[in-house]
Formats: sequence, C-alpha cells, structure tokens
Amino acid sequence: MKKFLLFTLKILISIIVLAVVLDFLYTTVYLQSTNRGKIEDVFNSKSRKYDVIILGSSRANNHFVAQMFEEKGLKTFNYGMSGGHLFEASLLLKLMIERNYQIKNVILEADLNLSNDHQAEGISAKFLPYLHKSEVIRKHFEQESDFNELYYIPFYRYIKYDTKIGFREIFKIVKCERTSALDNLGYYPLVRHKKGNMKNDIVNLKPLPHNKYYEEIKSICKANNINFIAVMTPMCENVVGMNYFDKVKKTYPEIHNYENVVVENKYFSSCGHMNDTGARLFTAIILRDFFNK
Repeated sequence: MKKFLLFTLKILISIIVLAVVLDFLYTTVYLQSTNRGKIEDVFNSKSRKYDVIILGSSRANNHFVAQMFEEKGLKTFNYGMSGGHLFEASLLLKLMIERNYQIKNVILEADLNLSNDHQAEGISAKFLPYLHKSEVIRKHFEQESDFNELYYIPFYRYIKYDTKIGFREIFKIVKCERTSALDNLGYYPLVRHKKGNMKNDIVNLKPLPHNKYYEEIKSICKANNINFIAVMTPMCENVVGMNYFDKVKKTYPEIHNYENVVVENKYFSSCGHMNDTGARLFTAIILRDFFNK
C-alpha cells in the first residue's frame, strides 16, 4: 500500500511539473506572436499613436474601411473582431492604454452587442495566454465563474480552449504562419457575389439598461482624453424588429444611429454585414459627419 501511494504521488508530481513546464513553453511562444491576430498584435506592442481606433464585432470589422481614413490623413486601425462582444472590445482598449497607446478617437460599433454583457468565449480565450502577464487581463477575468481554474491550475486554460489557443495554434506561431486578420489595416472586406442570410429577426433583442462593458469603454476614453464616437451600423432592408435601434437610442442617447444610411440589399453580403461596396459608402458618411473629410 505504501509503495502504491508513493507511486501515485510521483505520478501526480510528474503531471504537475509537466503542466507547469508546458504552460511556460506555450506562454513563451505566445509572447513572440505578432502576425496571427489582433489581440497578440496589441499585447506584443507598445507606444503606438493613432488618430482613429475602431472597436466592435464583425459589424465593425466588415463596415469600417480603415484605408479610407488613412487616405484622409488619419492614422487608423480597425480592431473589430468577428464574433466578439463588448467584453473583448473593452479589454482590448484597456490593453492599448496599458501599452501606452496614444489615441485621439475611438469609434465603437455599439448596437446588437448592447443586448448582452457576457464574453464571447471563442474570442476571449485568445487573451488567456497572457493571463499571468497582464494585470489588466487578470482583473478583467476575475469576475468570471471559471477564473480560479484558469488562473491557478497550470496549463488548464490551454487544455480547455485547445481549439483556440492549443497545440495547433502554437505550431502555426512557431512556423510563422500569418493570418489575414491584420491585412487592410484590420478591415475585412466582404465580396459582393457571395450572399449569406438575407433575412434577420431581431424582434426579441433588447438592449441592456446598463451594459457594463459599454460604460467601461466610455469611462476609459474620458479618463484618457479620447474622443468617443459610438455608432449603430447598417442592416439590410429585410430585417424584422428594426425598432431595436430606437430602443438603443432611447437607452443610450449618445449613440449615433446609422442603421438606415445604407439599406439596399445589393450593398450587403448578409443581412447584418455590408459588402465592400456598402462599407465604402458607409465609411464615407462617417468621415464626412465626424471628421469633415
């Protein structure tokens, strides 16, 4: 019995040591990653200067043509993340401040995501390699139900989110495989000839009366003298429940409603996402209205 317990103890210690070593190795690799995604790009950078930063979900990523801002003399990057919520947008802005970014304007796509204040696991997982390397990230995740396991159990976060930050991603970082996430200054154009779902029903969607992460973004901008521009972006003409945007405006009167400035289906790749032509029309309106360009 004594030998069995001793053997079991050795196995347990070996597993813990292996987990600690693997955690260290994976994290070290992520600390060298700069061309895989927007989160790594921000984390492994410092002291950048921007006239305009764009934040939000795919409806930011696909709707704001960063090159058009640049052509008007505004140094810009689109940090919209497909599938992301305001949870991730707020954290990304906090990281920029932690990295001493100098930002004049933040444009936030704030419409559909105002209806929730939870994380988008597929996106938030990409912050987790840096959980022990950033006070900002640690504090942002502290209130999450699985924080203790993620923070205190070595290698657990890499196992739990293996499909996002596990071995395959590590292998691609080591091989220096880049993605398209940072192309076009972060803007991801959708092609005209590929049509997605051209019907959308948002009747049951309701904006939260106080979205924690939206308010965080506002507060961060105010504290750092950043001009905060929150906008609702267009949806196609087939949407059912468009009064959602009226509800947003009533709850958050400072948000500018642009949901109807581009409506024809020919400008959309899917009902909630404009194609490149529509995005360029929309971006031109934003440049005119907020930057006199």
